[in-house]
Amino acid sequence: MTEVTPVPSLADRVASASPDWVTRRANGLSDRSIAWLFIAPTIVLLLAINIFPLIWTIRLSFTNYRANRPNAPLLSVGIDHYQSILSDPDIWAAMQATAHFVVWTIVLQTLLGFALAYLIDRKFRGHALWTTIILIPMMLSPAVVGNFWRFLYQPQIGLFNYLVAFVSGVPPSSFEMIGSVKLAPWSIILVDTWMWTPYVALIILAGLRSLPDYIYEAAEVDRASKWRQFWSITLPMVLPFIMLAVLFRGIENFKMFDMVNLLTSGGPGSTTEVASITLKREAFEKWRTGFSSAFAVILFVTVFGLANIYVKALNRVRQR
Repeated sequence: MTEVTPVPSLADRVASASPDWVTRRANGLSDRSIAWLFIAPTIVLLLAINIFPLIWTIRLSFTNYRANRPNAPLLSVGIDHYQSILSDPDIWAAMQATAHFVVWTIVLQTLLGFALAYLIDRKFRGHALWTTIILIPMMLSPAVVGNFWRFLYQPQIGLFNYLVAFVSGVPPSSFEMIGSVKLAPWSIILVDTWMWTPYVALIILAGLRSLPDYIYEAAEVDRASKWRQFWSITLPMVLPFIMLAVLFRGIENFKMFDMVNLLTSGGPGSTTEVASITLKREAFEKWRTGFSSAFAVILFVTVFGLANIYVKALNRVRQR
């Protein structure tokens, strides 16, 4: 009868490949202890990068600290910063601009992303090439995209104005996208939608590709129309992927900074001044570090709370 050779444990394998002094110590450790030994440096690094700055920011939010005056006396101000933020009309205007940007980008990116994913999933001729071309915008750096579209939006030489003039007949120099109070917010929404719609389409496409064919075959046996199949099978089963894409883009757009800063810098006036631009100005232009820390904490709590509520709704949809 053939004798089965026992499989060495993780601790034994680590000990056999280690120096003698390490081997003597590792022999007395369990697999769980060895696993924690490997994970511990990563956990320490994450704590140093994420948790410590958060705790430090919370501490600074209750003080009058200014980064440009590090030697000034540090005094506690209690919750004065939080009260000032919640009663400041400029802060609420920035939050309203942020909400406008987040809502419209999510709506447009979800609708266009689903349409693109649905078309690509049809596997028409050359769909692989078109899929690669569609994904190009999300591969570019936001700095490149911001400068590229800033050039396109120029009223005198920008191609965007001439394209609108060709379609609508309006003179190209009669309007300015990033210089108009009414058009500037939509210019940023348009750029972000152009850049990140492929990302949403990629997530939804993964959901469409995961749908089993036998469900559609059974629906065809029951003589269900294509429209009925879409509403009763495709949309409900791909809904968790759509919600996941909305979650990712909602979090990213809520803290959007680079694109807005490159295109409009919050202007004209404060029309496109989203929360991240306000936070930057308070922290690095006015040097109100304690005040900006309190604002950062409020933004973090807002995003974290909304994301948790949304994740619970997502889990309920997945469990249906």
